[in-house]
Amino acid sequence: MANRVLIVEDDTALGEGVRLTLEQYSCKLAPDLAAARRALQRERWDLVILDLNLPDGSGLSLLREVRRSSDLPVLILTANDLEVDEVRGLELGADDYVTKPFSLAVLRARVKNLLRGRRAAGEAVYRQGRFEFDFERMRFAREGVPVELSRTEQRLLRLLVENRGRVLTRARLLDAVWDGGDYVDENALSVTMRRLRAKLVDPPVRTVYGVGYQWEAQP
Repeated sequence: MANRVLIVEDDTALGEGVRLTLEQYSCKLAPDLAAARRALQRERWDLVILDLNLPDGSGLSLLREVRRSSDLPVLILTANDLEVDEVRGLELGADDYVTKPFSLAVLRARVKNLLRGRRAAGEAVYRQGRFEFDFERMRFAREGVPVELSRTEQRLLRLLVENRGRVLTRARLLDAVWDGGDYVDENALSVTMRRLRAKLVDPPVRTVYGVGYQWEAQP
């Protein structure tokens, strides 16, 4: 079954061009927030391509709604090329960001990468180099030696691995690992990350200062 992509874009010509570019997927166009909300409520999707400037509001409001209930990949597509807009989108949980005008080939490659990551996220056992993680059985090993992880460390590790190659902001990690994160000291993330790194001994986790963390994917 083809992956299903919801394209939220009020420019009909551009939306149709994106749909034709992604013809290998099952795509649907939504011209505004209201139509997008109906589509998200009634149907299953594998990816959302989201414009920020829509006739009935900002796409960021829809992004917030999506992130409250799911990890559905969201790629922001907008004419807003200011750094503050990009940072805001990423902080709210967007998985990627493309500004207009853009190369259709680049867009197609980024969509493919996001969908590949979503498929990989469904795999319970993950292996990379010296590490092997079985998230369903809660068994973790480094070079064949078992590693004991707390439930919080397991949730943090899984989120990093399932989003490998992408930078996850501190806000998103706090929200996902601590079920909302509203009443959690932000230092809890630093402490948990430090313990996780110590137990795994030099895992491929990169700190992006001022933003968050990234599990570096195997080449």
